[in-house]
Amino acid sequence: MADEFDFISATDKPALLALCTPEWQQAAKNALKDLGYKVHTAATHSDFLTRFGQIQYEVVIVEELFAASTLAENLTLKSLQNMSMGLRRHATVILLANSFQTFNTLQAFQHSVHAIINSSEILLLGQLIEKAIADNIRFLRSYQDAQMRGIRGKSDS
Repeated sequence: MADEFDFISATDKPALLALCTPEWQQAAKNALKDLGYKVHTAATHSDFLTRFGQIQYEVVIVEELFAASTLAENLTLKSLQNMSMGLRRHATVILLANSFQTFNTLQAFQHSVHAIINSSEILLLGQLIEKAIADNIRFLRSYQDAQMRGIRGKSDS
């Protein structure tokens, strides 16, 4: 595994990186740490799945060519795309890519991620991650509110 055992407390904000480009990985680590996240890195696809299955990560950043030579071969991204929303709704999933436009919502939807960040904007990565998280929270707020109303309604019965 890429990191040694790292205990996650109830107050920690965990983030998971699936990046193979060293400069991108360091930039993402720095940006997330500056935003108060405890960062884990996955070295392989199976390492990613193991880590993702053990912890409810708040932020997940996947490189378009993580452990792959083409986007179609990216098993990590394919696994995320095939997971039910219940398993991945807790995380803001960001695709870091060369071949897509930053915050293009149609491309993000097509790849089942919350946001895409083009690698050419790596110097703004912290701000872009922060925006992606805020957008995701705002998008899911009405769903979560409805879910809480449903839970309260059932408990009132």
